[in-house]
Amino acid sequence: MTAPVPEPDLTLLVIAKQPVPGKVKTRLVPPYSYEQAASLAEAALADTLHAAAQVPARRRVLVLDGRPGPWLPAGFDVVPQCGGPLDERLAAAFAAVSGPALLIGMDTPQVTPALLSADWGAADAVFGPAADGGFWALGLREPDPALLRGVPMSTAATGAVQRARLVAAGLRVTDLPELRDVDTAADALAVARQAPWGRFAGRVRELTAVLGQAGPVLREDTGLREDTGLREDTVLREDTVLRESA
Repeated sequence: MTAPVPEPDLTLLVIAKQPVPGKVKTRLVPPYSYEQAASLAEAALADTLHAAAQVPARRRVLVLDGRPGPWLPAGFDVVPQCGGPLDERLAAAFAAVSGPALLIGMDTPQVTPALLSADWGAADAVFGPAADGGFWALGLREPDPALLRGVPMSTAATGAVQRARLVAAGLRVTDLPELRDVDTAADALAVARQAPWGRFAGRVRELTAVLGQAGPVLREDTGLREDTGLREDTVLREDTVLRESA
């Protein structure tokens, strides 16, 4: 198998919100509180930035709505998001950089450096579809904000419309694997099972232990532990390690 062709001049963009209670992940409420939902958002952002920090890139940029916190690792430039709807904010992120750029959000904490090391050998664009019909990654060899403006966001057709824009512009598109966004409590549990090693999964386990009787979704806690192969005492020890290393 041919190894992916790296893009040494890549700018890696992460667009995110400061994890403030009541401002992020509000669809997790209930069963989580706003404070707990914000803590999950912070863990997801920390995992995302950790993965991005390991990808070879000329520059790493956090396009942030809010202020940076202790979850921000070294090696990132921080720039403010512009105002307006999401398509305009994404377009502005690309407009502010030159050369090949790959943009991701903070809703897929299961992302890995390998997933972000896209093969640019025969690609003008890189596209990562999301399971809900959106997209979790978009890369452009030559950033063009017009490719994003006017794309309807947060709909079941968002990803299809965005990819069609790329194809209509004559771009060669490399597709990345489909990932599941974390929008609901069910999403959180599913992603934690898929990526049990991260801060996000650790925080899900902590909250599930506290809220396990709150509703049918969180009573899937037993399945989470069986899927990860961890006994409860092992889960607690791992959570301690995750908190100490965060």
